[in-house]
Amino acid sequence: MPDEDIQTMKRPAVTRPDRRGPGSGTTAGSAAAQDPRWLGPVLIVGIVLAALNLRPAITSLGALFEEVRTGLGMSGTVAGLITSVPALCFAVFGITAPRLSRRFGPAAVVCAGMAAVATGLLIRPFTHGAAGFLAASALSLAGIALTNVLLPVIVKRWFPDRVGTMTGLYSMALAAGTSLAAAATVPMTEGLLGGGWRAGLLVWAVLALAAVLPWLPIALRARRDARSGAPAAAADPGIRIVRSRTAWALACYFGLQATGAYITMGWLPQIFRDAGVSAGTAGVLLAVTMVMGVPLAFVIPGVAGRLRNQGVIAVVLGLFGLAGYAGLYFAPAAGAWAWALLLGVSNCAFPLVITMIGLRAKSPAGVVKLSAFAQSTGYLISIPGPLIIGTLYQHSGGWDLPLALMACLLVPQIALGVLAGRDRTVEDECGVRD
Repeated sequence: MPDEDIQTMKRPAVTRPDRRGPGSGTTAGSAAAQDPRWLGPVLIVGIVLAALNLRPAITSLGALFEEVRTGLGMSGTVAGLITSVPALCFAVFGITAPRLSRRFGPAAVVCAGMAAVATGLLIRPFTHGAAGFLAASALSLAGIALTNVLLPVIVKRWFPDRVGTMTGLYSMALAAGTSLAAAATVPMTEGLLGGGWRAGLLVWAVLALAAVLPWLPIALRARRDARSGAPAAAADPGIRIVRSRTAWALACYFGLQATGAYITMGWLPQIFRDAGVSAGTAGVLLAVTMVMGVPLAFVIPGVAGRLRNQGVIAVVLGLFGLAGYAGLYFAPAAGAWAWALLLGVSNCAFPLVITMIGLRAKSPAGVVKLSAFAQSTGYLISIPGPLIIGTLYQHSGGWDLPLALMACLLVPQIALGVLAGRDRTVEDECGVRD
């Protein structure tokens, strides 16, 4: 991490508008001036560890799903329910984040969220039925949902002049955690843990427990500041978020990019296998697609944070996706590596939309409302996508029609990205005064 980012916490935050986006509020600046020296580095560690834990609960289960189904005697219906639970939990629990943030403060809620992730991951390997497994998974997913929404708020609150850089840092950590759990769970289970799926899932609780530790002093410090009368960063600004066109554009853009990401993760290996690619190579191609997000998840938010209008990035990412789907349509096996790379770039719409959420509101309180609305609405939009693609594949007997639909969905995604990327804030659109 560059020294200047760590030093953000060691000097009063600048209260003039950030040249790389809408201005940071004076509340964040006043509070930052009172923060101790240790808080900046600890926050950076906490953000990275939290981001690392936002997907292993899902991707580690995906890697061992067949073993879990057999071990718990799950029916096909229950198994299908479990695969749709993450997006549903992200939508349902994410919408509660603004209220909890105002009541307890964002740092305390993130700390509790990480504790919920760890607790759920500790419990579910010891369950002996589908209902208990589902409940433990839902507990972890609830913690992930809250952290999903509040990490952009944490960045806006404590790093108002480094929104792009810090968003890039935790987006890169999120992508790394996703890829690590997907790639390492099976080899680690078979080679080091005796082949049992319970041990393979349990090991990820250790990483979640580690994430709780840095958030404890951060949350205690935030509570102490609140009791001493320090400015409240999470006061409700009175924004009617549903009146903002930018908020709706962000929510729909988030939903369409999540749809594309879930379809890619769920169906890309099958597309390659049906084209004659071996099962092992198809898995490696998916890993390539996912790994592309690690470096780009850091680069894209940094670039986006320096631009007044991020729409051009949304267009470029969408064009990469269109090229990837066209390649899968016309020559899926011949250019498999190229199509995997192109789709990996396109899937980096996630760090872009997270960055835009931080830039399209003036204050941490505005960000928490916008983040909750955009992510909860977006995840609801994404739920039907993989199911529709699977239905089309089953009834058409091939991938021509599903691939055509996936490419068509990128057209409104690009248009929504252009709308969401315009240099304006939800406070201005809703008539909220500074």
